[in-house]
Amino acid sequence: MNTLITIIGLGVLCLLFEIFNLRKVIVPITIIGLLAVLGLTISEFNSTQSYYNNMIIVSKFSTVFSSLFIVLTIFLVALGHNFYANHQSKISDFIAIKVFLLAGAVAMVSFGNLAMFFLGIEVLSISLYILAASDRMNLKSNEAGMKYFLMGSFASGIILFGICLIYGAMGSFDVTEISELSQSAELPIWFPIGIVLLTIGMLFKVAAVPFHFWAPDVYEGSPALTTALMSTLAKVVAMATLYKLLYVMNADISESFKTIVVVISMASMTVGNIMALRQTNVKRMLAFSGISHAGFMLMTLLSLSSSAGSLLYYASAYSLSGIAAFSVILYVCKNRDNEDIVNFHGLGKTNPLLAAILTAALLSMAGIPIFAGFFAKLVLFNQTIQAGYLALVIVAVVNSIISVGYYFKLILAMYTKEPNEERKGTPVIIYAVAVIAIVLNIALGLFPSFVLDLLG
Repeated sequence: MNTLITIIGLGVLCLLFEIFNLRKVIVPITIIGLLAVLGLTISEFNSTQSYYNNMIIVSKFSTVFSSLFIVLTIFLVALGHNFYANHQSKISDFIAIKVFLLAGAVAMVSFGNLAMFFLGIEVLSISLYILAASDRMNLKSNEAGMKYFLMGSFASGIILFGICLIYGAMGSFDVTEISELSQSAELPIWFPIGIVLLTIGMLFKVAAVPFHFWAPDVYEGSPALTTALMSTLAKVVAMATLYKLLYVMNADISESFKTIVVVISMASMTVGNIMALRQTNVKRMLAFSGISHAGFMLMTLLSLSSSAGSLLYYASAYSLSGIAAFSVILYVCKNRDNEDIVNFHGLGKTNPLLAAILTAALLSMAGIPIFAGFFAKLVLFNQTIQAGYLALVIVAVVNSIISVGYYFKLILAMYTKEPNEERKGTPVIIYAVAVIAIVLNIALGLFPSFVLDLLG
């Protein structure tokens, strides 16, 4: 609870800096504040407490995922200093929205009441709608914001309807009471229907097939930094929240529900990878790649009682490689009309370090050793086989091989093509974020138990 209050206070402080004309210190002060919040969050790791009549529950699950969200937000805020250089009059708004989005993310994994869960998801969603359409003079950004708003509103309506049905069946919004009542032998029909509607709404947020159609257009049209936020922070928040929702609702007992998860997981991996092979726009390619990774993360729902650690590990590996990749994309595609692969031609010659970082990030996403992405998939596959879903693992392995095709298409463009033009000096913050993110990714690959044991 202290984490949530502090984050909200930091967001308000960002807005006040604009009033006092302190725009230049907004980013460094926000980063320092987020580091302090990270320390505060970690200090609550071994405590389990509830606040405000069980509206907020602080547990190991909420603490470790909140810590991951804070780290990702620090990276995204740091990148914002350079990205919003031409929007100095608005930088406080952009940074404050990201901080408030983080507050919604923390609420989504710390809820003890479905009302707080819905409040958190709306704070996060509304922030994303604004950021997607924040480039007002760009028609693609306007289209992305409108499309995401309309589709997101439908998803929120479905989630709210599901919450209402669960309340009608159980007579409570409190997840502890709902969990206890769900052990009953005879459950009202509204309860499983409500669970299904909640799941559908969250699958939209995760961009899993068949609820993925919004993702490619929104990712491509949104400003690059917003796309980075959507594909890393927003995706892992939605996945962690879906995991917690199903865990506290005891959905693990339904075999028919697991069958649906298997089908959606297979479809997400396959559709995402096959469509990514056809893309020439890097943001669009990573959008379909994200759909595929959502399919991998859905595999954790098949063993809810024991897969929280593997979900955390996969989410950490994927999001860190995503941050590293988008740091390079922000540099290469700044002041350009598109993010096509042709812009990356010859990057290995003009900027070997950034090319190496982007290569490492893509190799991690593909699941190549020694990067954390490989070990994350290995842990996930082993756990899924133990749960009795060998066919799903075979499909996942095949899709991992397919993904190498489009990741290497970008890698080959950097090292085998001639550069189109000389690129100007690279901001230090780009180097810093990209290097730190990929080093953390490699460290997680070398020491996987550090993360896996947190929720073991």
